[in-house]
Amino acid sequence: MTSLLSEVLEAHGGLGRWRRFTTVTATLVSDGELFAAKGLPRDLRPRRMTVDLHEEHASVRPFGAPDQHTDFTPGRIAIERADATVVAERLDPRAAFAGHTLETPWDPLDRAYFNGYALWTYLTTPFFMTMDGMVVAETEPWHESPTECWRGLRVTFPACIASHSTVQDFYFGDDRLLRRHDYHVDIAGGFAAAQYVDGIEEADGIRFPTRRRAYLRQPDGRPDHDHVMVSIDLGDVHYA
Repeated sequence: MTSLLSEVLEAHGGLGRWRRFTTVTATLVSDGELFAAKGLPRDLRPRRMTVDLHEEHASVRPFGAPDQHTDFTPGRIAIERADATVVAERLDPRAAFAGHTLETPWDPLDRAYFNGYALWTYLTTPFFMTMDGMVVAETEPWHESPTECWRGLRVTFPACIASHSTVQDFYFGDDRLLRRHDYHVDIAGGFAAAQYVDGIEEADGIRFPTRRRAYLRQPDGRPDHDHVMVSIDLGDVHYA
């Protein structure tokens, strides 16, 4: 473990505390140009997200109907009813995105898969970096302004974990709290994103951002503020 990662873990609540919990739940509202590009209707209704902290599993409700929820793991995405009846299911869901571009339409299972892996990543940052198979190294810092420099960690994900891309960069301020997350959205043509986070809050001793805005990332690394690809607002977060 790098010294920077140790400092980052401690700033976000500490690995010892994190290991005492198994799940986190949060209310979320999401929006952005990505969903419009995928032909999905805009829906700003709050939803309840639950993710497992130590294995990649996530669910959001309601989804598609009041009594429906998603069930996500890297090898399966499903939409189910409250009585566990399967409404729709796809095994090996990543393979379904082969050949997709930014404009390729998504069906409900595509969106459910994206939501599952993305929110799992966000709600377990930075602690997922200690999981087996993660390769973490300090990378070049990001100079946000002439007076603000954020130190970076580059994470290479193992094949068993579904996420935006295999290699992702995370940047942290002087307080070692997350400021920015860079990645490519491989399932949407591989476009480059720079996600900025703020609104740090604390629940059950864990600190996390409540506001995320993912912008198109320009070749020089700067965000294109005219294009908010995904926006996420979180609230009512609880660890158990």
